[in-house]
Amino acid sequence: MHNQLFDNQVAIITGAGQGIGFEIAKQLASHGAGIILNDADETLAAEAARTIRDKGGECVAFAGDASNPEIIEGMVEESIKCFGKLTIAVANAGITLFGDFFEYPVESLRKVLEVNLMGSFMLAQAAARQMRLQKEGGRILLMSSVVGHQAHQFLGAYAMTKAGLEMLAKNLVLELSPYGITINSVAPGATLTERTLAEDPTYPKIWSAITPMGRPAICEDIANAALFLLSPLSGHITGQSLVVDGGWTSVSPLPDLSNLDVKKTNLG
Repeated sequence: MHNQLFDNQVAIITGAGQGIGFEIAKQLASHGAGIILNDADETLAAEAARTIRDKGGECVAFAGDASNPEIIEGMVEESIKCFGKLTIAVANAGITLFGDFFEYPVESLRKVLEVNLMGSFMLAQAAARQMRLQKEGGRILLMSSVVGHQAHQFLGAYAMTKAGLEMLAKNLVLELSPYGITINSVAPGATLTERTLAEDPTYPKIWSAITPMGRPAICEDIANAALFLLSPLSGHITGQSLVVDGGWTSVSPLPDLSNLDVKKTNLG
């Protein structure tokens, strides 16, 4: 625990059992923050929290659906119970469901809206209420995507939610700034995670070829950007979206999706 940039800070991070969310949780803990680590998968949440504790961090697992209002309220209560306050909220939980627009099922649309938009909105709301009570300010971070900026085939519903999150961050500046609470978003591009590699073993090759920097992001790339926006170093930045994509949105070549079965692919 060398650099205590987040000493006396307490963070809720959703969808953090692995991938980007876990890396953000791990880095925050290594810099002194207490963590409430959420994941829908109870085993993943427990293992992730244990890994952070084994490295000397303070981390409590809290499993559950991050789009469930009761789970969200429970996480806020747990942060107060375990650490006495809440100063950071990262709405990282999300689901990606590819699908042909003409055939996109209502069930898929509802799930994407519930997790990506409603869950993020309610976490921001619950966290901001607690931060307002504490009168010490705070940081809220929403997880967007490059497809909130550029079109991507078969991701209309997902892209709509990510663009919506960026507008939410911009709009809430009006209501949160008087309480010293900043709200921003990070928009990752193609990122190597357990999920993306499991779904497509050719993912690194495909995205290395079409990303100007010559490789997709790794989780550390996204977490580094997140930590900046959550830290005291970004105190005058709010309502913004930081794109971390190796330059992809500047040129936006699409991957070859000719072999993708959009009716069966679930990348949530």
